[in-house]
Amino acid sequence: MNVATIKTFRSHIFLTVLSVLMIYPIIWWIGASFKSNEEMNSPSLFPNEWMWSNFTDGWAALPKYTFTHFYMNTFEIMLGVVITSVISCSLVAFGFARLDFPLKKVWFSILMITLMLPTQVTLVPQYIMFNNFGWVNSYLPFYIPHLLAGGVGGPFFIYLLIQFIRGIPKELDESAKIDGCNWFGIYWRIVLPLTKPALVTVTIYCFLWNWDDFFGHLLYINSVDKYTVGLALKLFVDSSSEMPWGQLLAMSLISVIPSLIIFFLAQRHFVDGIASGAVKG
Repeated sequence: MNVATIKTFRSHIFLTVLSVLMIYPIIWWIGASFKSNEEMNSPSLFPNEWMWSNFTDGWAALPKYTFTHFYMNTFEIMLGVVITSVISCSLVAFGFARLDFPLKKVWFSILMITLMLPTQVTLVPQYIMFNNFGWVNSYLPFYIPHLLAGGVGGPFFIYLLIQFIRGIPKELDESAKIDGCNWFGIYWRIVLPLTKPALVTVTIYCFLWNWDDFFGHLLYINSVDKYTVGLALKLFVDSSSEMPWGQLLAMSLISVIPSLIIFFLAQRHFVDGIASGAVKG
């Protein structure tokens, strides 16, 4: 073998070993979700006896509620957050990319500052404000910020859409104006359909980040009736002195399935949106 072939072979061996090391925790997680508590400390990845009942028993393990209830709560939040975020962020991005208004550069600078501002800085004042509004233990702390183009990832979504919209020829705006379109008509009929890849990217990011926002859900939701899937998993720790590890891992495994489905179904649009946004920016 020549030198180039040896280097390629070594690279493939190194990448294979690295991939196995990275995927090992996931394989262990899948195997452990089928184990009983007695087998949990076993060095083997997979159980001697597969406990399929971990999934059925875990689904109804919590008192008064099944995971169906918690999934419905979570999807209720996700639906409201994604719809409001896509509409509000695209409107704000359209304004920055197409309209001229006083202090435009100043407002854009403020937007960029909020993009770089750590969440921990705004956490306490934001909680105090929402608590004074009486929004704690409701879903309003998630809906309202996204309705105002804020919330988890809001400034990033606006910036991504601005870069994409700037790549759309302005001649289309002029043609629409000749046909009698106002600015909202241009946004709705011209710009919005052409930004579909970027909007899909925003939708995926918004769904994934809010689905995994355990701390935000823990902070603003107090009653079990309103718990999301992530908070429901926490109840396994509090529900009894003996931890049902197999059921907990089985339910946590199921909890990542919606994110995987969303990502893989929209993967092509997701990649197109990232690539197009980068080129047009």
